[in-house]
Amino acid sequence: MSRRAISMNAALYDYLLSVTLREPELLRRLREETAKLPNAGMQISPDQGQFMALLIEMLGATRCLEIGTFTGYSALCVTLAMPRSGRLVAFDRSVEWTDIARRYWAEAGVADRIDLRLGPAVDGLDALLGEGGAGTFDFAFIDADKDNYDAYYERVLRLLRPGGLVAIDNVLWSGRVADPKVHDADTDALRALNQKIHGDRRVSMSLLPVGDGLTLARKRP
Repeated sequence: MSRRAISMNAALYDYLLSVTLREPELLRRLREETAKLPNAGMQISPDQGQFMALLIEMLGATRCLEIGTFTGYSALCVTLAMPRSGRLVAFDRSVEWTDIARRYWAEAGVADRIDLRLGPAVDGLDALLGEGGAGTFDFAFIDADKDNYDAYYERVLRLLRPGGLVAIDNVLWSGRVADPKVHDADTDALRALNQKIHGDRRVSMSLLPVGDGLTLARKRP
């Protein structure tokens, strides 16, 4: 028994992937194409994508949200895990990156199940609320600009049904949140949100050392 999460060196991570990853060839190609881009660090890891797909299956999710789509890997993981009736609403600002996403979504045969909305996500989430979307979504993934995480979190909670789940990425921020000498806007925003969710009685929560840190928060009935 250990009192803390095991350290993950390269050899152990490669072993983990060898015994857990069931990545479809299309997702692998998308991940490898994304790895060649200047902003490749924005891509989630394949084991995190598979973990999120498992959450979707466990929830029986059919209506999902994504804030921050990049080249579409996480969106594809989520959509492929839903039944054919499932739909994802995805928000991003970049035409360049999401054009790559659209290409792979089309190849996977799920383009008609992903509603990509380009523009500021706060405005897009407010529009969803205005359309009567409150309490109608099963799952949300937040992986975008960190200074707006709190604004996304509050709107997502309103959009989720009771028992719905939000997953929030990068909450450990390569360890910077634990370094008291680091005080940039993104790090301070993540620290503040981590503390807020820890004390938020509207949700049940757990922060996991998955990827760059992943918070799961379930909206309480």
